[in-house]
Amino acid sequence: MTTTKRTSLALAVGATVALLAAGCAGSEAPGGLDDVQTITWWHNSTTGAAKDYYEQVANDFEKAHPGVNVEVTALEHSDMLARLSETLGSNDPEQVPDVFMSRGGGELQGEVAAGVTRDLTKVAADELAKTSQFTGDYTIDGKTYALPYSMGIVGFYYNADLFAQAGITDVVPNPTIDQFDEWVDKLQEADITPLSVGAGDKWPASHYWFYDVARECARTTIDAAVAAKSYTDPCFVKAGEDLQALVAKKPFNDGYMTTVAQQGPSSASGLLANGKVAMELAGHWEPGILAGLTADGQVPGFLKWFAYPTFPNQAGDPVDQVGGGDAWEVSTSAPDVAVDLAKYLLSDKVQQGFAALNMGLPTNPAAAGSVAFPTLKDVVAARDKVGQAPQLYLDTRLGNAVGDPMKAAIADLFAGNGSPQAIVDAVTAAANAE
Repeated sequence: MTTTKRTSLALAVGATVALLAAGCAGSEAPGGLDDVQTITWWHNSTTGAAKDYYEQVANDFEKAHPGVNVEVTALEHSDMLARLSETLGSNDPEQVPDVFMSRGGGELQGEVAAGVTRDLTKVAADELAKTSQFTGDYTIDGKTYALPYSMGIVGFYYNADLFAQAGITDVVPNPTIDQFDEWVDKLQEADITPLSVGAGDKWPASHYWFYDVARECARTTIDAAVAAKSYTDPCFVKAGEDLQALVAKKPFNDGYMTTVAQQGPSSASGLLANGKVAMELAGHWEPGILAGLTADGQVPGFLKWFAYPTFPNQAGDPVDQVGGGDAWEVSTSAPDVAVDLAKYLLSDKVQQGFAALNMGLPTNPAAAGSVAFPTLKDVVAARDKVGQAPQLYLDTRLGNAVGDPMKAAIADLFAGNGSPQAIVDAVTAAANAE
């Protein structure tokens, strides 16, 4: 487990105190090693000011709770999901972190069924009341198992300078697919790579199909398909055809099938951060990620945003969006003070700092005015225009057993080896194998 320097220092100090106590005629020094209570906390803010901020949050919590040591592990998103899956499936409660990120949906349902996550309905009633409009994805049979701290949507972040260089002056917040295709064409004509995608991590590429489904299929159709484990409506194949048409334009960065999402300058986010591509389809985390991938540690001034394009005669609501939230779960094996940490992470102070650093879109209303980056304010406006929660990422909604084969089939289509029908077949087969 990766720990912070602060943790190592705390343990060293504790050991020193214990040794001194042993040499004082058997007297017991207050605050010795035996009195230290450790909380393990996993998050995915791995770069720049965002990572530093969570270190400071942990330090502040420790100061307010003498005798508590917060052991922080910052993991890149894909690595975090893989390690959580491994630990949650280990049948060893001690391997599960005390406080960790939740995305809701099928993943949370499995964790509740396995008995590894706490019911927070009563112990965090005040925090849940503040964030009630966002708790649906974390509530099962009337009980809420995670505290939502960020709720965002996926859309296109773009380099306004490169758009201008390509002669694109008609960017609108809600484009049609024809407008979007025209922008791609103009960028290619100007010898500018239109898009980066971290298809090596699969999940960034899968967002395209998720959105095409939300555009081509009505919500009621998606809900019915998930419930019946039957995806026979033609809209699901049509979604794949939309994606296939985009891939055929060859708009992505060289080597995109092995490109990772967020790690280093050659990642999909790194290419956007450093002016190598014009656009990336990403979630509300993108400004914070980009800041950690630039030389000056700042969000690029060129960064703007627009929503995923709409299609002619689509069945989905044109203002609907795809996204989801991040929430804090507390494991059933965690000490009670871990609940206090999860609640502290939703406090006015912490959420305001979270918003000011562009780390996401806060759920605590007291932090709404702290969203600093103008582009993220545009994202909030698009999120709130829907009038209901965004459609949850399909891999999260369906859980790993279905989501993983689905993402693999989508990646095959990106590689030119798959087909729209193959994606539908993969989802159907996996859903009915459960």
